[in-house]
Amino acid sequence: MRTGDIVRRERIYLTGFMGSGKSTIAPILANTLGWSFVDLDRAVEILAGRTVNEIFKEMGEPAFREMERLALRQAGETHRAVIALGGGTIAEEQNFRFITQSGILVYLRIPPDQLFLRLQRKTDRPLLAGDGIARLDEPALRSKVADLHRMREPYYGMADVVVETGTQPVGLTVDELVRKLTPLIL
Repeated sequence: MRTGDIVRRERIYLTGFMGSGKSTIAPILANTLGWSFVDLDRAVEILAGRTVNEIFKEMGEPAFREMERLALRQAGETHRAVIALGGGTIAEEQNFRFITQSGILVYLRIPPDQLFLRLQRKTDRPLLAGDGIARLDEPALRSKVADLHRMREPYYGMADVVVETGTQPVGLTVDELVRKLTPLIL
């Protein structure tokens, strides 16, 4: 067994578009495995001393992405951890390389139409705000979700494990993840 494979078995990164269930599924998966849980957005908030929305509003997306890179490096030092990534974390090439070298990447896939249903009433997603403050109208929101999804899908598609989360109950999703991950982490 190669050293890199042993290192990768220490971390599971959950990726997927916003609304795919990362922050819901990751702590349950971590608890099931007896591992620790890290929510990368919360780690960024702790690092910055403000919320993700405040970071986007006051400092902009580039500042958020830089703090996200730092928080990712810190999370990547945690052993036996399930890490819920932000939806766009892996779309940064440097982050993608770090993630795929230091852990197992799991893609929680959800169809764009299902995503829209989950996201249309969300108010805590800065990338879905039109001018940074006001919500996008329905056609603009559909277009924004489709554009972001299309841009990120090539990265998501390179995951080690893919699980559908559209309509399946959370418990069944976690069970499926455990079955698929067990041979990779033992």
